[in-house]
Amino acid sequence: MMLLSFHCESASIEDCIEEINKKSENVLRDVPGFVNSAKIQLSFGAFMNLGVVLAIDHSINACKVVRAEFSSGKNREDAINKTLEKLNSTMPEGAKIVDFDVKTYTTPVTRRTYAVGVVVYNVFEEKKPVGKYTLKERRKLIAMVLEAFDYNPKVLNISELARVFGVSRDSIYYDIEQILKEAGKSK
Repeated sequence: MMLLSFHCESASIEDCIEEINKKSENVLRDVPGFVNSAKIQLSFGAFMNLGVVLAIDHSINACKVVRAEFSSGKNREDAINKTLEKLNSTMPEGAKIVDFDVKTYTTPVTRRTYAVGVVVYNVFEEKKPVGKYTLKERRKLIAMVLEAFDYNPKVLNISELARVFGVSRDSIYYDIEQILKEAGKSK
């Protein structure tokens, strides 16, 4: 487990939202694991303050997302609904929400109401049957096994691999040949 934090403070709601989205996107892209839990801190005053702290679990890999959006509206309900609509349109099917928060702010002079929403979610890869693997996925799996056994192809049961992957024995032999060549372990 590890903790990550993203924070932004700005007089501009738009700048703060943009900065938190960019920061989280850039950092989370390279961090393995999934968001186990999250804490969102959102406050308004002279400056908008947005902080997100994530607990990352490295046991399973997932696409991790922190997404913030804002909208203005004629009243709080209108601004909140517009913001939620934006957030909902960015979340893919199958997203597992870890935490979310929505707060509103009405400017003292113009009386314009803003809603800011933040959502933290994971998108886990769907498990697919081994027989549906692409060539690249099949070779990656075979390469992992070969690497674990010091690139000794004798540990593999070619007939069983061909049956499991739904390909010919020749395809498996060719996969092994290419993997060994790429690893610099050619015969």
